[in-house]
Amino acid sequence: MARIAKRSLKNGFIYVMDFFDQDGKRQRIQLPKGTLKKDADKALDEIKSKLRTGAYIPAKEMPLFSEVAQRWLAHKKTKIRATTWAMYEGHTRNHFSELNGMKIDRITIATIETWIAERERVSMNVVTIRKMLVCLNQIMQYAVRHRYITINPVRDAERPRSTGHKKAIRILSPGQIQAFLGCVTNRKYKLLFKLAVLSGMRQGEILGLQWNDIDYTNSQIRVRRSFNHGALYDTKTAKSRRNIDIGCDMMKGLKKWKLRSAPNELDLVFPNDAGKHNHHSNMVRRHFKPALKKAGVDEIRFHDLRHTYASLKIDQGENIVYISEQLGHATPTITLNVYSHLLNKVNTESANKFEKALFG
Repeated sequence: MARIAKRSLKNGFIYVMDFFDQDGKRQRIQLPKGTLKKDADKALDEIKSKLRTGAYIPAKEMPLFSEVAQRWLAHKKTKIRATTWAMYEGHTRNHFSELNGMKIDRITIATIETWIAERERVSMNVVTIRKMLVCLNQIMQYAVRHRYITINPVRDAERPRSTGHKKAIRILSPGQIQAFLGCVTNRKYKLLFKLAVLSGMRQGEILGLQWNDIDYTNSQIRVRRSFNHGALYDTKTAKSRRNIDIGCDMMKGLKKWKLRSAPNELDLVFPNDAGKHNHHSNMVRRHFKPALKKAGVDEIRFHDLRHTYASLKIDQGENIVYISEQLGHATPTITLNVYSHLLNKVNTESANKFEKALFG
């Protein structure tokens, strides 16, 4: 039975918590001199609560945050994408130094908010901080599941506030697209870049594209996988696994390319010269950037071709739900969050049409 004993000293007294843990071992914890009786009772209540759930761990056996983080990383390694794991590993190695030497049960909400405030103080990007908090939250939740702690302090910590400034999306105009493609000298890469503009596919989805993904009958491309960082992955989400509508001219280009290109063991639409998967960095360095420069177009990222697709579709007045499905977004809300600033703020034609429908 857990109890508090009062032990006399030459110059006062101290409280000692005396109890048996869930393994039947007797534990005696000496509280600091000067601890009040009410605080001693509160400490004992916390011990009792842990004993009831089997979560009590002696202080000398309580792991450090760094130890829990490494156990969590080992646990996650086979459960998530290699790229995601590498990002998490980088976060734990580079950004949690203040926490590493602390016992996991000593990390409080105040500790987390201090950690956040320090990053805000040096003007770290809010999005970056939030990504690191996702990692930190999962580590602490792992600690809860393994009964090192009873409450996840990250959950209730105040999150960093956004400055309200979104990074500008860079898109190409139809004229710039034509100028850019006109400066791509390699037939394969010209077709690849054209497909990126006309489909909105992610770079990894294009690099992982196989000939059996082309549906000639329905003029569609079936997105089933992605090639990133030297490895093939299933699509990022269920919604990313989709069929994309392709125009007649683009489909003719793909048919011609299949007849002209040499077969490859992996059945890739856009392999490298060795018939293996193309690597993004080589493609961008050797073909993408030189063509932009030659065309006199300001440098953009390959991913901005996807933004270009979405923006031109919106400009045409295409249904946002359809655009979202074609992009492979989880919900139309995500599409609106990214591209809402491109929506026409003035639409007199729509107002007139509505007026006519009601009153003729």
